[in-house]
Amino acid sequence: MEWLDALRGFTMIMVVANHVAGMGFGEEWKHSSAIPFLVLFRMPLFFFVSGFLAYKASQVWNLRNLGSLVGKKLRVQIIPTVVFFFLAAAILNKNFLTAVETNFHSPTKGGYWFTIALLYMFLIYYLFSYVESKLKVRSWIPITLLFIISLLFYETNYQPKYFSWAAGYKGAKTDLFYFLQDSSLVQVLLYFPFFLYGNIVHRYWDKAQRLMDSKWFFPLLILIVILATLDALKWRTLRMTWAIIPLTMARFGLLTIVFMYFRHYKQYLTKLSPIGASLQYIGRRTLDIYLIHFLFMPDLPSVGVFFKSYPHNFVLDIVLSVILGLLVIGFSIITSNILRISPFLKKWLFGRS
Repeated sequence: MEWLDALRGFTMIMVVANHVAGMGFGEEWKHSSAIPFLVLFRMPLFFFVSGFLAYKASQVWNLRNLGSLVGKKLRVQIIPTVVFFFLAAAILNKNFLTAVETNFHSPTKGGYWFTIALLYMFLIYYLFSYVESKLKVRSWIPITLLFIISLLFYETNYQPKYFSWAAGYKGAKTDLFYFLQDSSLVQVLLYFPFFLYGNIVHRYWDKAQRLMDSKWFFPLLILIVILATLDALKWRTLRMTWAIIPLTMARFGLLTIVFMYFRHYKQYLTKLSPIGASLQYIGRRTLDIYLIHFLFMPDLPSVGVFFKSYPHNFVLDIVLSVILGLLVIGFSIITSNILRISPFLKKWLFGRS
């Protein structure tokens, strides 16, 4: 699916553009007209695509294959993350040891949380798939139950009254809070439902395509997303426990719209199209770009000050973030290509033999 590689490339551009806006421009959520909207779907879409690609109908689940998959994921995800985590701490901070300690105790690990959280998700999914393969009857029930359980854990992150790891919790920090923060498992709670959503869509791809191609689905989806997004970002009619409903609907709905868009226009996203070829190239180098791009973040706080003074400039905000984001991606790819000259670095930094 060439369009799926193009979708990964688009998602990577959105991730870097968001980092440019937040880290490079110093934009604050409440003063930006672009960041709140982008955040709704950019990372959920990334995990959705990862979950979609994780499903392989022909995969044989036995202990040997399970061990091989786990070993490969550990090598590909951990070694590059650790190397660039320390490299970024050394390059981007005046005090190396302080930066390492601060970032280690942060759930986002100085930006390097994604590969860690994705590793956890793959390990959970591999173990689940192995157990599922031992069931005598193939059914939709096990994956649906796992999806529902993941949604329940996802919900806890937005209930500060009851859970110490939720944003806004005002009580004393617990050992569980520090464990979830230091391990970045709290990020898994935030995004695992989207990984499983992508996996379910691929499992039942024929049915999913029929649903997406039906006359009523897309108009209904657009209506729901508009109402949910407006409520999540502007109206905020629901409070406390119920406020998570429009936020969740907006996230799932927006990523579904983007996914459907790329599928619908797939004939324009082939390698024969300049845009398609470019997006696919970025999509196939997402790990490289993700690991390296933090090293090339611009330092332009005056831009953030401008958007704070003139907050309703969605198009200008997006354009500036994307243009600089593309420059950052370009330098990241050049750096990756230089490092890939060495077969040793190509294998151990980017998981390519």
